[in-house]
Amino acid sequence: MSILVGETTTFIVQGITGREAVNLTKECLEYGAGAKVVGGVTPGRKGRDVHGVPVFDSVAQAVENHGGPIDGSVVTVPPAFTKDAVFEAIENGVKLVVIVTERIPRADVAAMVELAGMHDARIIGPNCLGIIVPDKIKMGGIGGPAKDAAKAYSAGPVGVMSRSGGMTTEISSTLTAAGLGQSTAVSIGGDAIIGSSYAELMPLFANDGQTEAIVIYTEPGGRMEAQLSEWVQQNDSRIPIVAFMAGRFMDEMPGMSFGHAGTIVEGKADTAAEKIKRLQDAGITVAEEISEIPDLVKEKIGVAA
Repeated sequence: MSILVGETTTFIVQGITGREAVNLTKECLEYGAGAKVVGGVTPGRKGRDVHGVPVFDSVAQAVENHGGPIDGSVVTVPPAFTKDAVFEAIENGVKLVVIVTERIPRADVAAMVELAGMHDARIIGPNCLGIIVPDKIKMGGIGGPAKDAAKAYSAGPVGVMSRSGGMTTEISSTLTAAGLGQSTAVSIGGDAIIGSSYAELMPLFANDGQTEAIVIYTEPGGRMEAQLSEWVQQNDSRIPIVAFMAGRFMDEMPGMSFGHAGTIVEGKADTAAEKIKRLQDAGITVAEEISEIPDLVKEKIGVAA
């Protein structure tokens, strides 16, 4: 099994004629069983195609051409137009929106997340690389070209969530090299406001029979680790979690921002040390180094190291 997407998931790419979107579409089509990219949207470009995928002026046209609801959309349009694109997708029945775009105004992100909630839809991102179910489907640029994604990701029992897109692949590759495949890997996005946090995705992994353990990559700044710790304690989670906390040096540099927009330490609760303590108090194992993660996971699920 998997969460969020599977080999039958259909999706569109909004902004499909942009250079990065053209490459992203090719990567998705070539990976695994071959993603079911049923259309692309770029206003004014109807009638064209991108790697055989028909292009439409609107999401409504793509849905009409498909002949029924479309499961998801990968949004690659510029920041100024992202909110309109996401609204259009959700209002036309799309239930899963992966937003690759960076530097979207926070007010726009908040409005998109609110609309998604009203329509029983889910947003992954923004500023993320998407979702991958090893050997089956990838939705977004996660893992890069198909041949590279096939080396880094393998099917197995470990769910992966990361605020960093690149580290989603790095951790999965480390697990794969140790003989531990992944059920689903999700790049959740590094911005201060995102559509789906660790805690919000945990129930999906908890209900997935394939997933036996979770690995998360996290950073100082924000409240997601506190929310995850609270969820684990309140729900007596069956799934063991191993975490890696990057940026421990930031504890000596309060008020500074590094990398992701969400990596802003505003007070003691945002520091790496405080987050590690919260995670450990909830029974979550925190690795000192990424190389330690596979053995810690194997210990948790009873696999010989």
